[in-house]
Amino acid sequence: VQLQASGGGLVEAGCSLRVSCTASGFTFENYGMGWFRQPPGKEREFVAAISRHGGLTYYADSVKGQYTISRDNAKNTLYLQMNTLKPEDTAVYYCAAKTNVEYTRASHYDFWGQGTEVTVSS
Repeated sequence: VQLQASGGGLVEAGCSLRVSCTASGFTFENYGMGWFRQPPGKEREFVAAISRHGGLTYYADSVKGQYTISRDNAKNTLYLQMNTLKPEDTAVYYCAAKTNVEYTRASHYDFWGQGTEVTVSS
């Protein structure tokens, strides 16, 4: 099982960025997927989640209207589109896979990627 996150980098405040997560070693469409982030010196926090076939999405209040989660089951890939980035969005972003119906708690996710770092400069 592997979740490979990519697309992070250094961007200026106000810019957009899309991070991706490519899955292998399991049946991607059977798993709900989520994004979490861990800002420097802080705990990991829930960002967004999406149901197995993409019909349902969930967002943390802090990113609602700013981020969009999506998936392409044909490509075994999860995306997170981040718009109007702010310095406080700086974090390592992790993708994760789950079968549990709960979507905000990290402990309910089965597989985790290695993370991709996003830095937003002011």
